[in-house]
Amino acid sequence: MGKKHDGDDPQAVVRKLVKSGKVKKKCCKSKPRCKKCPVLALKKAKAKAA
Repeated sequence: MGKKHDGDDPQAVVRKLVKSGKVKKKCCKSKPRCKKCPVLALKKAKAKAA
């Protein structure tokens, strides 16, 4: 039960990207997803962690 590192937790990675302004806070739900979409960023971060 220790602290997770930023590189381990996909949600923490996305939170960091939102804070830096590279990803939007809320998804606009457009099809196809825009490049600044947090949903797309989370999927990429999960794939990278796996």
